Order: sequence, then structure tokens, then C-alpha cells
Amino acid sequence: MWRMRLPWLSSILFSQFQKGVLLDMANSILETISSEFASAAEKVGSSVVAVHARRWMPTSGIEWKKGVVVTVHHGVQRDEEINVLLGSGRAVSAKLAGRDPSTDIAVLRIEDGSSGAPQLGDATSLKLGHLVLALGRTRRGDLVASSGIIGGISGEWRNRRGGQLDQHIRLDLALYPGFSGGPLLNARGEVVGINTQGLAHGRAVTVPVATVNRVVEELLEKGRIARPYLGIAMQPVEVPENMSSKLRTKTRAGLLVVHVENDGPAEQAGVLLGDVVFEVSGKTVEHMDAIQDSLASARVGDVLEVRIIRAAEIKPVSITLGERAR
Repeated sequence: MWRMRLPWLSSILFSQFQKGVLLDMANSILETISSEFASAAEKVGSSVVAVHARRWMPTSGIEWKKGVVVTVHHGVQRDEEINVLLGSGRAVSAKLAGRDPSTDIAVLRIEDGSSGAPQLGDATSLKLGHLVLALGRTRRGDLVASSGIIGGISGEWRNRRGGQLDQHIRLDLALYPGFSGGPLLNARGEVVGINTQGLAHGRAVTVPVATVNRVVEELLEKGRIARPYLGIAMQPVEVPENMSSKLRTKTRAGLLVVHVENDGPAEQAGVLLGDVVFEVSGKTVEHMDAIQDSLASARVGDVLEVRIIRAAEIKPVSITLGERAR
């Protein structure tokens, strides 16, 4: 009888042993992750601040480097009388160095900041489903956190405000009121971007480190972001069949110039009302999005090589991009 029962009893004992080992392993992994996130929050938290620059609800920010605080544009509703509550609990006054509504980034200067800057990570290493931690500060200066995962990620993204971000990082976590402007941390405790609800109709997204660095550098240098423009208004139009055969690339549509700004870049280059733009920098343009894509990667002073249709003839035009008026 014992010989018959022994294999059955052994299998039960072994199964329970396996469950116990797996449970202990799972608990150990969870404890490790919890400890690492807690350590990261404590370390980076010293750089996280509360920014008082609007009524009722302050917004979060982070001391990007000594004396420089990065926060969100929509959280800075006044240019003066801005106060920053540091991680140490000390309140200091701040001056607005510049803002960029298209990326929802604002930069503040403070006279006496902390000595250490947070460790920045590479947002391009993020993958769908990665665990992340969002940090912020309350009105009273308490450090708060929200955990979740990367809910969506892709390449370059032009948002509804026309800003170009190096990545589109969508968050699957609760970004509570006041969290915008705070940092996003990866599992290694590195800052990979600035969180905001001001770019995607209230949805939580992250402005990646590469974009933040680029914007911060220009705002500190110039106080604004120089946006290139053409100085013309256009609308889609079909290209006549007798002209399609003359084009290097087969296209059925172009952009009809319906307005030319006086003394603007396009007028200075010789663009006329009624011209049809069908190619920019060697690429066909059938929609305004194509023009916006070309401008997003260009700078003031760059020359765009444009090909137009005028009076049934194809003409090349070189347009030197000007700076859009503020």
C-alpha cells in the first residue's frame, strides 16, 4: 500500500514545494522592484519642485541643472511673481527664461538651486509595457508618485500645437492634478522625460529628454524658439492632366497659393498668387502636412528648393526661410 501511495504523495509534496519556491521568487522580485523604485524616487525627488505660477493649483517641475527649472508651459500662467518650492522645503523666487507652447515646455531660472542634477536616461530605450514612475510635488511640498507602464510609443510626433517631439510616448498611469511638469523615471531610476497633459487633449504623454534638452538650450540662449515659415497660404488642388506628364514624379495634386505675405520669404523668392507648389526638397507635396513636415525639421535661414507650376510651365524657386513673428 505504501509503495502505491508514495508516488502520489511525492508528487503533491513536490508540487507544493514548487509553488512555495515560485511564490518566494515572485515576492523577492516584487520587493526588489519596490525597493529600487523607492530609492529612485528618493534620489530624483530632491530635484523635483512645486511651481507656483497660476491660480489655485501649482504645477510640478524639475531642476534640470543648477539654477534651471524645467516645467510645463500651461502651468505658468504669469510671467512675474513666480515662486518655486524646492525639495528641501525652501521657497525661492524664479524668473521666466522662456517658453515654448508647441512642446509645452517652460524654463525658469532660480538664483540658489541644489548642487546636483538628476541622472538623465535615453528615452529611445523605452519599450511598450516598460514599468515607469512619475513624480510630482504638492502645494505643501510633499513628494508624490504614480506608477504605470508605457502604454504606447513611436517615432517622431508632431502634436496638435505644431511642436515636433523626438518620440511619441504615451503613458498608462494616473497623472494627477499638479503632476504635469514632473519627471518620468525608467526602471533604472533615470529621468527619461517631462510629463504633461497639455499636448494631447488631456491624455498623459511624456516629452522625451532629447526634445527637452533641445528646447531648454534654445530658450536659455534666445528666450524663445525661432520658428521658420514661408509666408504663404495654400490649399490642395488637382494638377491638370496635361501637366502631370511633365512632372518627374507622378502626382495628381499640388498646393495652390491663395495668399502671399507682403515682403515675406516666399514673396522675396518670387512666388506669385496662383502658383501651384508640387515639390519641396525633392519630395511631392499634396497636402499641407507635407509642408509642415518640411518646416518642422528646418531652421530659420535654411533654403527650401521648391518646384512650382506657373502658366503651364514648371519653375524652380529657392525660398530662404524667415522667422515667424511672435
